[in-house]
Amino acid sequence: MPTTKQDFDAEALYRALLEQVRAGMRDVPDAAIVGIHSGGAWLAERLAGDLDLQSRLGFIDVSFYRDDYAKKGLHPDVKPTHIGFNVDGATILLVDDVLYTGRTTRAAINVLFDYGRPACIKLAALADRGGRELPVAPDFVGVTTTLEGAQLLSLARDASGQLSLTIEEDNADSAQ
Repeated sequence: MPTTKQDFDAEALYRALLEQVRAGMRDVPDAAIVGIHSGGAWLAERLAGDLDLQSRLGFIDVSFYRDDYAKKGLHPDVKPTHIGFNVDGATILLVDDVLYTGRTTRAAINVLFDYGRPACIKLAALADRGGRELPVAPDFVGVTTTLEGAQLLSLARDASGQLSLTIEEDNADSAQ
């Protein structure tokens, strides 16, 4: 159900997301989890631990695959892509922190197909803020919310691994 609540309990949203994923991925053969750097990677690590899929955990950075790369340039914090399992025939749970325009998801799917052809890709996001520009929808989501155009959702992780999700003012024209 959509919400415009200003304070989000990221840990409660994670638990809700975990239960959806656990139910939706139960008995899925050849399951794997791939997190999109950086917030999606944090969530993917926790999901892999909670679902006992640590050996089937990967991470991707979509910086070079974004359709706005020429406009935005290289992000100063590019992370390596690491997928240490066979993607061919796998059911991939692609994990992102915040789903917005769908462009990051599209770029992540392009990265996955560079590694092989999955049987199925399912999408999990901690938050869906709407504003889609591409026909992308999450299979699993912690919360659906609506933000003003100048706002964005920011996921942070402290030293103990606790998550926080805050609404911030967007000072740049950036599509997530």
